[in-house]
Amino acid sequence: MKHKRIVGVALASSIALTAAFTGCSLTTTDVGLDMNKVVATVNISNAEGTDPFDTELITNFKSAVGTTEIYKSELVAYFINVGSSYVNSGYSYADVFNMLVDGLVQNAVITQYAVMYLLNDKAGTGAASTVLEKYNAKETYIDKLEYLLTDDSAGAEDPDKDVKIARYNFYSSVNSAIDSYETALLEEEDENAGTETRDVPTGVDTEVEDYYPAAADKSLDYGIYTGYKGNLIADSGVYKDDMLTGSNQITRTKAYNNFISALINNNLVDPQKDALRNIYGGIDGAHKAEAGIEYMQKEYISQLENRVVYKYYDLYEQEQESKLTDDNNYDYLNAVYESQLNSQTQSNQNSGFTSTMDSLSDSSFILYAPDTEDGGTYGFVYNILLPFSAKQSAALTTLQTTYKDEDEESGYTADYYIKRNDLMKQIVTTDQRSAWFNGTTDYAFNALEAGIDYYKGTDENRSYLFFENNLTNNGQYEELGKYIGKYSYNGKVYELSDGKYQLIPNKLDIDGMLAEFKAYVDYVLGGEKVTFYNSYDPATVNEAYYTSLTKENLYKDSTADKKEIDYGKFIYASGAVDLGGSTASNLLYEGSEQYKALAAVNELQYAYTTDTGILSKYLGYSVNIGNNTGYIKEFEYAAQQAIAKGAGSFTVCAGDYGWHLIYVTYTYGSTGGAVYTPDWAANVNEEGTFENLFYEWVKSKNISEISTKRRTQIMTQFNKDNTVNKIQKAYQDLLDLG
Repeated sequence: MKHKRIVGVALASSIALTAAFTGCSLTTTDVGLDMNKVVATVNISNAEGTDPFDTELITNFKSAVGTTEIYKSELVAYFINVGSSYVNSGYSYADVFNMLVDGLVQNAVITQYAVMYLLNDKAGTGAASTVLEKYNAKETYIDKLEYLLTDDSAGAEDPDKDVKIARYNFYSSVNSAIDSYETALLEEEDENAGTETRDVPTGVDTEVEDYYPAAADKSLDYGIYTGYKGNLIADSGVYKDDMLTGSNQITRTKAYNNFISALINNNLVDPQKDALRNIYGGIDGAHKAEAGIEYMQKEYISQLENRVVYKYYDLYEQEQESKLTDDNNYDYLNAVYESQLNSQTQSNQNSGFTSTMDSLSDSSFILYAPDTEDGGTYGFVYNILLPFSAKQSAALTTLQTTYKDEDEESGYTADYYIKRNDLMKQIVTTDQRSAWFNGTTDYAFNALEAGIDYYKGTDENRSYLFFENNLTNNGQYEELGKYIGKYSYNGKVYELSDGKYQLIPNKLDIDGMLAEFKAYVDYVLGGEKVTFYNSYDPATVNEAYYTSLTKENLYKDSTADKKEIDYGKFIYASGAVDLGGSTASNLLYEGSEQYKALAAVNELQYAYTTDTGILSKYLGYSVNIGNNTGYIKEFEYAAQQAIAKGAGSFTVCAGDYGWHLIYVTYTYGSTGGAVYTPDWAANVNEEGTFENLFYEWVKSKNISEISTKRRTQIMTQFNKDNTVNKIQKAYQDLLDLG
């Protein structure tokens, strides 16, 4: 099981690197603004009356804590990166700057406490004086922080990992800022830069926790690319894999200069004092003794301090986490489960159950489902919508006007549905992922060149996939949840000399879509798993469907005074995927057939559906029992028919929006009751099982609360008049702005 640390208390980064600097400076209202003024000081070693948990810590290590000075330059940088958005939202400058000063003070308090905590951890059962001597012998504050983050125990596999993570975070933030400026330059040269967007799966290009790019000897294989000598792309390690398309030494140096100019304009860099091209000066290796840019040194210190605090919470949370499993008895975990189950048993009744379903996530669980009197079933469905074209929609609107009849229950005469059937035959769709090629971000890559397995159907020309980072580099990037990632773009792709793509998508009618649906799900599950029901034959075009609808058979009883539509007449095809059984516990377990199938269908949604609202749903749309779902009647009927047959079932129906391919991801039993029968010991360590997800949620909730409470205690004890001094006159001019 991945023991992902919670560290639920966010830190205020005093200097966050960003390209969002405005062209003007806060100094326009006060040219003589002194950025080196101290706006606050913090020294928690002056605290009086610590609690029993802190007494020994303070006694042994308070000599390591000096006075932290918070400068106006930090406050201004913090405002530019964070505070300005509050002003734009209507807050006054005074309120915002006071809030930011408080944040910087709290950051200093927690950092100083974390320093003592890590020193205590280093000392272990040994003498505090030994650790203090080593700490105090370090020449600079950077050296001291790096010492705290280094594991000097015997046999440590990667002793300075935390230092390299902090350094990587700093380097990558600088590269990201320069990237932003270079992107603007490249877009000036390319007036045809894409603006099209389409939702992407959660986690795209998200790095795994505690990642840093390591060379074979575990050294940091990453550097800052400024375009100047010593900082060329060849010197940047794996950053060159992320270099912007079209980047060259000229555009990079220009972007770096623009970045530095923005810092100068905001008085965060002093061109008279700083060595503007020595980005590593005073920071890394041989450059530590060289002159550099003070702003960059402070940013690196900020990253080190954040890592120190992170490590403090990491250690503290590990202590607390061991209490949750009760030495593998799981009594506490089971007690939380029983409490949640009892609560839901009382509240999850029929009238409000779909609201509960809509809240489902991997941290919000449905533990109890209600009994249904009529034998109906609640469930979740995916929806791949193949829409009418603009021309067909116009024709449909004409039909709706021509055959409108207020006396009919549906509002239209039978002729409307008969004519609509003719339009359904004309619907064709194409792969909707063009925005992942030519949109705001290019996510495409050639799977043949990457040498990975993928689905191409019967078209040998198909070879483009998306999200290469997540699919091929899981050491660095997170895997994408509920997304297989092997369904290649359905069409021809030509890479152009300007970095764009020319796309010629293949056109699919409903039969072609169903052929792709079956083929890809079968491919993912490794066999003939998709079966069609009724008279649908994927090898033929079902002409009979489009001509079989009549005024007589549209209704359940065409002679009745109040005619009731037989919505079964709008079902084009139906079938099921053989999942080998479906259980709630295995729903998100990646090794299960039901997970693989829903992930494959979810990927097809991203590829084809024009119902983009479905892409944000956890397991799809929740569908309740009865005729009040709120969906159009054709969709309601088809979804309920599929849900009645259980997870893995699917139907295709006609509707006013086009074709709906509806896939059932999960259903609840009609008899209701507890959804799970937890086996904590067997499954709690198996990632993706209910037990594992529930445990991670309990851990996150409880330890986050514990950590928050501990932070509150630290602030109560150490954020006092005798430890903190705010020098308001040093930043009064900022309070008076606006």
